This record gives sequence, C-alpha cells and structure tokens, in this order.
Amino acid sequence: MAVSSVGAGSGILTQDVIDQLREADESQFVRPVELALANEGDRKTALATIDASMTNLIDSIDALKDPTLFTQRSATVTGTAVEVTAAINSDTQDFSLEVTKLATKQIEQSGSFASNTETVANGAGEMNLNIEGTDYAIAYDATTTLDDLKNMINDIAGEKVDATVVQVATGDYRLFLSSVETGTNQDITLTDKVGSGEQLKDTRLTSDVDVLALGMEDDGITPITSAGKDAEFTFNGQAITRTSNTIDDLITGLSVTLKEVGTSAVAIKQDDEQILEKIESFVSKYNETLTELNSMTKSSLDSEERGIFSADSTIKSMQTMLTGMISSTGSGSMFNFGFDTDKEGRLSIDKTIFSEQLESNNDNVKAFFTGGTYTNEDGSTSDLEGAFNEYAGKVETYTKYDAVLDQLKKSITEKVSSLEDDQATVIERLDSKYEIMKQRFIAFDIIMSSINSASSMFSDMVSAQSSDS
Repeated sequence: MAVSSVGAGSGILTQDVIDQLREADESQFVRPVELALANEGDRKTALATIDASMTNLIDSIDALKDPTLFTQRSATVTGTAVEVTAAINSDTQDFSLEVTKLATKQIEQSGSFASNTETVANGAGEMNLNIEGTDYAIAYDATTTLDDLKNMINDIAGEKVDATVVQVATGDYRLFLSSVETGTNQDITLTDKVGSGEQLKDTRLTSDVDVLALGMEDDGITPITSAGKDAEFTFNGQAITRTSNTIDDLITGLSVTLKEVGTSAVAIKQDDEQILEKIESFVSKYNETLTELNSMTKSSLDSEERGIFSADSTIKSMQTMLTGMISSTGSGSMFNFGFDTDKEGRLSIDKTIFSEQLESNNDNVKAFFTGGTYTNEDGSTSDLEGAFNEYAGKVETYTKYDAVLDQLKKSITEKVSSLEDDQATVIERLDSKYEIMKQRFIAFDIIMSSINSASSMFSDMVSAQSSDS
C-alpha cells in the first residue's frame, strides 16, 4: 500500500479506512468475476484436451473405414536370395524363386599411368565413349590429365557410366569405367576419333582402336575387368533372365530384388498386421477419449472431485454418444469380431478372435468395417454401410469444422471476452468511486484540521485568561 497523508489532519478518515472499504467492494464485485474467468479458462483448457482426443479418435476411425486397408499386402520371404515388396491389391499367392546368377555391371580399366595428374595426350583431339548404343564425345587437349579425363566422362556420360581413377600400386594409376546399369547390353568402348586429332600419347589410350579393348594386353592395353551379365533365376521352376537385379515386371504389383545365389520361398498375403495395428490404435484412442470424458463429466458434491464439465449437456451428450455407438451400430455387432467392453465402457480387442475372423471370414470383416455385401449365417446377404463409416458420421457431428465442439469453443471464448469486459468495467468503477472518496476524505480532513486548530487556539486563549486572573 502506498504511503498517504489522508487522515493526517483528523486521524479519522485514513487511507486504511479507504483500503478496507475497497477490499470489501472487490470481494463483492470483482472476486466473483475473477472466479468466473478462472473457471472459463479451465473449461477452455479442458476443451482443448477433449478436442485433441476426439481428433485422434476420428483419425483412427478414418483409417479403418478406408476400403484400401484390406487391399494392403505383406510379403513374407523365407531365405536370403531375394527381397520382395508387394503393392496394394496384388494377387495373394505363394511361389519360389531360385537365383542362379546375379546381373553384374560392365567394368573396364585403362593401362597404367605414373600419376593421376599425368597428361593423356600430346595435343587436341576427341574420343568417343559408347555404352548401350549411345555415343558421348569426350574432347581433350595437351593439358588434359587422367583426373581431367575422369571428370569429363562423369560430367558428360554420368547417367550411363561411373568413371574413377584408382591407385593400384605406387606409380600405377588407372582409369576405371563402370556401367551404371547391369546386364550384357552394357558393353563400354572408348575410341579415339580418327581425323579428330589422334593425339593420345601411347597404347594405354590407343588411337583408332578401342582404348579399353578386350585382349590387347600385348599392346599395353588392359583387358576388361568384369563383363556385364544378365540375371538368371527360376520362378516356380521356369527359367527367366533379366538385365537387372531389381525386377518390377515379373508379377503385377510385386518388386523383386535378387540379392544372392540361392532359393527363397515367397508368400504374398493380406497385411493383417497392419489391420490389427489400426484396430489397436482405434481401441487406444477410444479409451483415452472416454477416460477423459468420464473424468471431466464426473458428478460429485466434492468440488475437488467434480468434473469441469459435470453440468455441461454438450460434453455429457458426447460421452453418451461414444459409450452407445459401439453397441448400437446398424452394421451388426462389434462383439462378433473380438471386441468387448468393461463396466466402465472401456473397449478391448481379442486379437486371436479377430485374426480368426480375418482368416476365415475376410469378406464379411471388410463389409462390416467399411461397407459392402455381408453374407449372413443363413446364406442371405445384407448391404452394410460399414460400422466405421457409421462411427465417423457420429463423431464428426462433434469434430468437423464449425460443428458442436467448435461452437462450444466459440461460446467459451465469447464468455471469457464478456467477463474480461465486466472485470475491466467493475475495476474502472471502483477506481472512480475510491478516487472520489479519497478526495472527499482529504477535503473533510482539511475541515477537521481547521476546526481542530481553531479549537486549540480557543483553548489556549481561555487558558491564558484564566492565568491572568
């Protein structure tokens, strides 16, 4: 409290009196608004938690109402000869692959150079690099080093050839060319163009012939290091060749990578694990949401236990909707597929029962979840909307844009704004009231001080008269 001279003259109407009066007014007019603001702030925070939980719940529902969930495929491979991935809606099947030969790249090398900076030519000229029927012109001059030649090949023909310089031994540097792709069609030739200078230094990069030609060792030209080969394998015993170890055209929707010589058994099936993961996610998100709603709508005489939305009909109706939707679906009973609820409404899934249904009754599971034709026990059929389509419709009445939760959020925000205005108005009125009161106290204090001074002076005069007599 600030130091004040109010009441200094009279000692009656002091600042302490003003403060006590203001405290009483604030308790009556300001404190209720502050409590209401705190309550609405708590409601806003709690609603944000509910909103996030409901968003997670609708996301898990959307994942299960998607018909493509049942077109996902898994590839189980026994053995290490191959790797297989399956695209959605691939045919389910079993087959064997025996790899007898992997596809390889064409790798060739030049003769030996004393260093990677040794020049390769005496003057300007041009070589032709050919791979898989495509020509690339490689220009050189008297300053071109072995490293320069490597860099030019990578810059000009890098989409087809990888060039590198390797130090094989002290004073022995060689240019290696490797095809980017595999297969017998990756033959590499590097020839000096006749009439384009023919300035290559010697037989290590000979003019007029393939610089990297096979079998020219007697002229100082190193032969091929590794010939490009096609992959050879069998599919269920049928012999097949491909130029690459990565094969996308063997079976529609399957990508096969040959890894090593050997045999692998492959099983392409519906990806039940992914379906189970999404089921478990739904169960988890449902239970998290229900637990929060149960806590926030709990009724109790004890304010510490009472939920923040215990008297809110909107949130309580959403809680009722969630607890009722599991058992009230028009698509049939969730309990037939391994789902169950406890006395508090919490959901569980028996994965064994659900997996058995997927195995023995897959079409009905799909129809029940996502909609479609459902075969009844008596052989008749029913057209179902799909349980998770129904759940999505119910939950979205609360979660979609400008729906119930958005409207409640808007209502709370408007209430907070209104209370803040009320708070500012009450404080402004009290500020004005007590400023006026302060000025009146000061004026009254001045009057009282003057009266006290006059009274003191009169008393002194009387005392003086009495002394004289």
